[in-house]
Amino acid sequence: MNNTQMPAEMSACPEEMKAAYQNYNPRAAALEEARALLTAAAGAAIQAGDLPAVELPAFIMEIPADVKNGDVASNLAMAGARAFKKAPRQIAEAVLAHLPDLKNSIFARAEVAGPGFINLFLAPGWFTSVICGATLNEAYGRTDYGQGKKINVEFVSANPTGPMHLGNARGGALGDCLAAVLDWAGYQVAREFYINDAGNQIQKFGKSLSARYLQHFKGEAAVPFPEDGYQGVDITELAAAFAAEQGDALVEADEEKRRQALIDYALPKNIAALERDLGRYRIRYDVWFRESTLHESGAVRAVVDKLLESGAAYVAEDGAVMYRSSQFAAKYGAANKRRDEDEAKDEVLVRANGVPTYFAADIAYHYNKLAVRGFDKAIDVWGADHHGHVARMKGAMDAVGLSGERLDVVLMQLVNLMRDGKPVRMSKRTGKAVTLVDLLDEAPIDSTRFFFNLREAGSAVDYDMDLAVRQDSENPVYYVQYAHARICSILKKLAAEGVAYEGPLAWAGVPFSDPAELELVRAIAAFPAEIITAAQKYDPARITRYVIDLAGAFHKFYGACRIKEAEPAVRQSRIALCLAAKNVIANVLTMFKITVPESM
Repeated sequence: MNNTQMPAEMSACPEEMKAAYQNYNPRAAALEEARALLTAAAGAAIQAGDLPAVELPAFIMEIPADVKNGDVASNLAMAGARAFKKAPRQIAEAVLAHLPDLKNSIFARAEVAGPGFINLFLAPGWFTSVICGATLNEAYGRTDYGQGKKINVEFVSANPTGPMHLGNARGGALGDCLAAVLDWAGYQVAREFYINDAGNQIQKFGKSLSARYLQHFKGEAAVPFPEDGYQGVDITELAAAFAAEQGDALVEADEEKRRQALIDYALPKNIAALERDLGRYRIRYDVWFRESTLHESGAVRAVVDKLLESGAAYVAEDGAVMYRSSQFAAKYGAANKRRDEDEAKDEVLVRANGVPTYFAADIAYHYNKLAVRGFDKAIDVWGADHHGHVARMKGAMDAVGLSGERLDVVLMQLVNLMRDGKPVRMSKRTGKAVTLVDLLDEAPIDSTRFFFNLREAGSAVDYDMDLAVRQDSENPVYYVQYAHARICSILKKLAAEGVAYEGPLAWAGVPFSDPAELELVRAIAAFPAEIITAAQKYDPARITRYVIDLAGAFHKFYGACRIKEAEPAVRQSRIALCLAAKNVIANVLTMFKITVPESM
């Protein structure tokens, strides 16, 4: 690409032009070309004897926060001061003296600033290419950064013994949006829900249902409820529904038989409810993985045997199988030592009665992800209260012959539901904690998904119910949606007046010059790089914040630049700017499963 107003791709046919912008990342292209130019210039300076013949040290290329400092800046001169044994500014001047002709680059000029920073300024052709890329490529923002590597994102995974809570609402938004970001960054992503349909919580579920079923016929006074039972109204409703269908046939039955019958009846209904409610929240999973299959297939026993064979586990005197947790967890920041003893705490894998623990099943589950199904990386979204489990799970992956580095955990902080500036803690329906369904019954889904993805996972979130329902610029999702609708309205009005978009050839020779135009182009250019950074940091909230800034840049542009009244070529370039901004906003909202309105 040359540095004139019209990119070289403009001479190609429309399909070739589109292909040229597939996986296009304008910022990465600028950084890559700048590095190549400076590397060549430093080599030429060494060849000419203006710099000593030493190996060029590693140096940084970056996008400055303030464009007055260039569009791309480098610390090459400072990084090379020791190797070249010269003052940084002397090095920078020697490099720029040998800089190749910029006419065949995307840069217009370069200069030395301060003690020796090298700043490069982009030419009009780069700005043109950004808008060409964002208008010609409907999937602008997608890149091949992830190279198709397989990633499993497991999130929510609420126990199927009761309704989902507010934490699940946030975890659902974070996990789903993270999966979307990874997909756009070029990874092959599978969304997964782990169904804990085995173990103690299911037995407790059965005991609770059995007690409520008996109480239905005998009264609460006659049947004590288990102290550790599930107290929710949902348990009572399930038991009553079972009684309505089956009558009192199981009142005198064996307790184990009655519990199992109730579990077999209620568990599928709860799992179906999880799928239904998450579907209402616009979450669709690729895999619903049942813990019970790990036990039935022998996978849990197999992974315990693997740990025994390697010496990572041993059989205790009482017959229980113990895992040497601290030996492996310490690498990941947790030694798991008893506070009152010097000896390390070993973890139970199989109890003395032969029943595996949840931890054993969890190791088998992650082994299944990484070894059996072959994911390159497994990402779990957990509540922050599970922080102590992270190191031992990563260590367990080392212990079974994999790598703990292939398992990453995103820890999510709490949600505070607010109304009238005060916390909301009680469900109107049950008088207990607010559930996901309670929230979806009252709050707009667009606002909920957007709000829960406004802050990084490690930050607590205040969900303002009053703000969520507002339809003005104070509501951030409304602000972004309004920008898209406003662009649609502008384009429709122009079309009604006979002004149509004529394609890039109608404007590509006209440079963007107004500061508001340039600011909007830079914002659009940042989108693919923001996607990649969000994927690297497991922080989809970056994209939510980015699109708010983009909407702001568009509103500023529209307030500063006339469209219809501009001369024809400029008018076409500004229509292209509108289309580019519209495409990026639509891509973000669609990616995060938020409504993309054409009118508001």
